[in-house]
Amino acid sequence: MDDERRIVVPPEESGARLDAFLAARLGGASRAQIQRAIAGGDVTVNERAAKPSRRLRAGEEVQVELPEAAPLSATPEPIPLQIVFEDDDLVVVNKPAGMVVHPGAGVTSGTLANALIHHFGQLSRTQGALRPGIVHRLDVGTSGLIVVAKTDRAHLALAEQFAERRVLKSYRALAYGLVRANEGRVEAPIGRDPRNRVKMAVRKAGEGRAALTFYRVVERFSEFTLLDVEIKTGRTHQIRVHLAHLKHPVVGDATYDGGRANTIRDARLRAAVARLGRPFLHAARLSFAHPTSGEVISFAAPLPAELEDCLALARAAV
Repeated sequence: MDDERRIVVPPEESGARLDAFLAARLGGASRAQIQRAIAGGDVTVNERAAKPSRRLRAGEEVQVELPEAAPLSATPEPIPLQIVFEDDDLVVVNKPAGMVVHPGAGVTSGTLANALIHHFGQLSRTQGALRPGIVHRLDVGTSGLIVVAKTDRAHLALAEQFAERRVLKSYRALAYGLVRANEGRVEAPIGRDPRNRVKMAVRKAGEGRAALTFYRVVERFSEFTLLDVEIKTGRTHQIRVHLAHLKHPVVGDATYDGGRANTIRDARLRAAVARLGRPFLHAARLSFAHPTSGEVISFAAPLPAELEDCLALARAAV
């Protein structure tokens, strides 16, 4: 499990660089772990993403979620990839559900990182050899678009856009129940669930990291609602936690649905959800400024077949 810590900057360390402050404070963490956490947006200062060179002030709160120690590098594996776009700076991949993004937490093979090393060889090492080119992440059960950096320069430029919330990340989600408002937002901090440390939860102010989600109704069915969801932050399980907080958890999400799958009235639809074996959550659109040209480039990925089939049954249910 990741290691979470919250540290208040003492007066005598005012003016220290963020990376140096953490290296001194987190004696059990390697320099690589700290750098990966900062580059991945897992370090915040007063609940805002920060750069390694950020100068700290007394009384500021630093929150860090350190990735656990893992193998030194990802091993190349000939795993097929659906490449949406590629140039000298970056690659955009349509990740299938069931694929872990990078090794860690006991997973050492079969990940996107293993496949990337095989297909492209040299990628950005900004986050270390374990996460080659990885700029952001998708949950293992979430399919869809993910951008990968080929060079360190591209990686830093893309990471800055993510940290400053300038990247459009839009998802399709099928939610339980009828979402009545045509559109809305959820702005609620997310942190580890104190009752179950493998889950995340909406927490009180000061107990979690700031998270902002927007949603818009695309289509309503007898038991479900299809949503476009845009996230402005990239917290672990953010969409799944925020929709569950609204009492409209993601269909097929056994972790956060609270047993809603057993309440589906239509037998065929209930069976289809049971067969999914994954949340109905797909990273459908991704848009950002190209790290070299500055031109805004956009990509889209259609729903995978198993989600389309489930959607067809939802439309047919009465």
